[in-house]
Amino acid sequence: MSENTPKFNLDYLKNLVDFMQETNLDEVEVSENGSTIRLRRNLAPAVQTVAEVPVMQTAPQAAPAPQTQTAQEPALTGHVVKSPMVGTFYRSPSPEASVFVNVGDRVKKGQVLCIIEAMKTMNQIESDKDGVVENILPENADPIEFGQPLFVIN
Repeated sequence: MSENTPKFNLDYLKNLVDFMQETNLDEVEVSENGSTIRLRRNLAPAVQTVAEVPVMQTAPQAAPAPQTQTAQEPALTGHVVKSPMVGTFYRSPSPEASVFVNVGDRVKKGQVLCIIEAMKTMNQIESDKDGVVENILPENADPIEFGQPLFVIN
């Protein structure tokens, strides 16, 4: 083997790939004995999220949703939990799992209310106060905008 040939073997590289998948790392760089290797995961799924945006804007049902929310906003009384990001609203951690909260449930500050998926990352949205869930405004799997009201808690 010449001096310029990397000293990483195939098993070592496979272990690195497995490690990246288990820890959800997008990139890893390792240096050993003067050789360096950088592995990157394919980030192509993020492009699919961008492709969904025009579909949401052109969907015939997308237009009535803001009108309904506009009509409801003045009637919202109580503490309103708003979306901190743009994404997709989910009431449960997976399709088979039960929902995080229902109308009428008592919640504590810090309790998970829902998940918003943004760029293939699941973000837990927590209650910022104790109270009772009075209203859940979006439907499961609805597209959500930044600042959009999600829950009313009293």
